[in-house]
Amino acid sequence: MGRVGRHLLGMATIALVATGITLMTGGAAFAELGQPEPWEWHLQGSGSPVMDNIVWFHNFLSVLIIVITLFVLALLVTVVMKFNAKSNPVPSRTTHNTLIEVVWTLVPVLILVGIAVPSFRLLFLELDVPKADLTVKATGKQWYWSYAYPDNGKFEFDSLMAQDKQPRLLGVDNEMVVPVNKVIRVQVTGTDVIHAFALPAFGVKIDAIPGRLNETWFKATKTGMFYGQCSELCGKDHAFMPIAIRVVNDQEFASWVESAKKKYASGGTSTFASAAGPTQ
Repeated sequence: MGRVGRHLLGMATIALVATGITLMTGGAAFAELGQPEPWEWHLQGSGSPVMDNIVWFHNFLSVLIIVITLFVLALLVTVVMKFNAKSNPVPSRTTHNTLIEVVWTLVPVLILVGIAVPSFRLLFLELDVPKADLTVKATGKQWYWSYAYPDNGKFEFDSLMAQDKQPRLLGVDNEMVVPVNKVIRVQVTGTDVIHAFALPAFGVKIDAIPGRLNETWFKATKTGMFYGQCSELCGKDHAFMPIAIRVVNDQEFASWVESAKKKYASGGTSTFASAAGPTQ
């Protein structure tokens, strides 16, 4: 085998090994559920059915891309080794091959159909909001979030980044609290500029647009803390408006609602001046 062939095969081997490691570890080992980890290069651990489907679709596409890439690489190596001037001094005069032309037309169509079916199914799952057990309204502001619970007494509170809480740039003073294994409908809007409500572990990302009420949903399947951030460039403190959701059991949620009604009944929300986060 020539130098070019060995080089191409070496590159293919490295790519295959790296991708194999990705697929073996991408959905299994995570430092802590619901938040990023240092040097993270895989998806966050799933905490909802939507994210389960996103992870599956990502892995499916990765395998498909690897197979196609290796097939094309094998064809290139075959051409380089078998059809060079030294190995094949008398080139073929063939100009048409009906079978090959049919195959290279049908196979890409079948591949695209195989991608489209689970893709549309995933989009439908994300966009079709099922009957909700709880509605929370999230309002993006410069530069923090406000949460309202219209189903539980219509109280509302602000959630601002707390510099003394971990994880860094993600801890907040007042967390959104929701029950586990319940369908949570999130109504999202903005008061000033366009923000974006994003929770990687739940597979949620939707714009918060002033004057418009967007809607998404999630169903947390695990208790614990889950973190996200505004993912739309919204001003100088864009990096300092995290989203923190605490998922609890039904009893803990009922208890929290009763205490929240009292705490926020008279507008007892955080003030922007007290915890607005760093300014640049």
